[in-house]
Amino acid sequence: MKLFVFGHGFSGQALHRRLAPLGWEVSASLRPGADPARLTAQGVAAVPLDDLAALDAAIAEAQAILITAPPGPDGCPALPVLVPALARTGAFPDWIGYLSTTGVYGDRGGRWVFEDSRLAAQSVEGARRVGAERDWLDVARGMGLTITVHRLPGIYGPGRSTLDRARDGRARRVAAPGQVFSRIHVDDLAAGLAASIARPRPGGIYNLCDDEPAPNSEVVAYAARLLNLPVPPEEPLDLEALRPQARRFYAETKRVSNARAKGELGWRPAYPSYREGLAAILAAGG
Repeated sequence: MKLFVFGHGFSGQALHRRLAPLGWEVSASLRPGADPARLTAQGVAAVPLDDLAALDAAIAEAQAILITAPPGPDGCPALPVLVPALARTGAFPDWIGYLSTTGVYGDRGGRWVFEDSRLAAQSVEGARRVGAERDWLDVARGMGLTITVHRLPGIYGPGRSTLDRARDGRARRVAAPGQVFSRIHVDDLAAGLAASIARPRPGGIYNLCDDEPAPNSEVVAYAARLLNLPVPPEEPLDLEALRPQARRFYAETKRVSNARAKGELGWRPAYPSYREGLAAILAAGG
C-alpha cells in the first residue's frame, strides 16, 4: 500500500509513523529546488513537483493521498497539481483526505458545533479553508473520487506543545472568561486519518478533536505544574495588543463535537483531554 502526501509536515509525519508498521510506503511532494534530504532521512520518497513523470507515477500508484498544505490567496496549492495528475493517469485512489480547520465554523460563543453546522469563518484563513473544502468536494463529484475532509483544531504533540512554551518562558495565561478551545494530539489525528482510510466514505466530513474543550489558561497552568514550574499569572485579554495569529485564536470560542468520527469511523482519541496528552509527551521525554 502506498500513501502520497502533499505537504509532508507535522501531520503527515504522524500518519507515516502510524502506517509504516503496517507495511505502507510513503512518498511526498517536494517543492522545485528544495533539498530532498529531510524527506529521505525519514524514509519518504521525495517527488519533485516539477517532475511530471515522477509525480504521475506516485499518483498512479497511491492507494491514499493526503493533502495538508494550507490554501493561499489562489486557493489550495494542491488542486492545480494533483487534479491534472489524476486526470492524466486515470488514477482512482481509494481515499483522498483534505486537512481543513475548525476555523470554518467561526465564533459560536462557546456553543457546540457539528459537521453540518453552518460555516461562518471570520478570518481570511478560515474563509480560504471553506473555499478549499468546496473545491475538493466539487472535484470529488466531478471526477467520481472518494474525497474526505477532516476539520482540525489546534494540533499538539512532541516538540510542539504547551510544555515547550512553558519551558521557554513563552507560555501566557490570558484571562478570557467563558472562552474554550478544542485540541487534538497529533497521534490521535493520525489514528483518525488511518480510520478514515480503512473506512472511506465519499464526501465524508469529520471533526477530529479531543473530548474536552478547555480554556487555554487552564492548559498552561497544567503544563507548568507538570514541569514543577511556577504557574504564570493571568493577564487580562487585550486583543489589540496580541499578534494577528493570537488575536484570531482568542476572537473565537466554540466546542467541537467529535461524535461523527467516533460513530462512523470507530475512532476514539487515546488522549481525550490535554491532561493525558501532555502527560504522555512528558513521560516520553518531550
